[in-house]
Amino acid sequence: MEQSSKWFKNNPNDKIWWLDNPRRKGELVFSFDKKTEFNMFSDYPHALTSEQKKIFDEENPYWKNFFKDRT
Repeated sequence: MEQSSKWFKNNPNDKIWWLDNPRRKGELVFSFDKKTEFNMFSDYPHALTSEQKKIFDEENPYWKNFFKDRT
């Protein structure tokens, strides 16, 4: 049986959805609306609006620090 993709939030009050897709190993895909997908490694921070970046950074302090040299 083929596994399907699932959107989930790390915390119920988060605005960011994460994609659990077993067919896309090694990718961290997130979205604000489950329609427009962002690949964290290739899109952060330049493909996000300033508001999206602010939300992302607030909800994901680890990744904000990890990519601090990109900003």
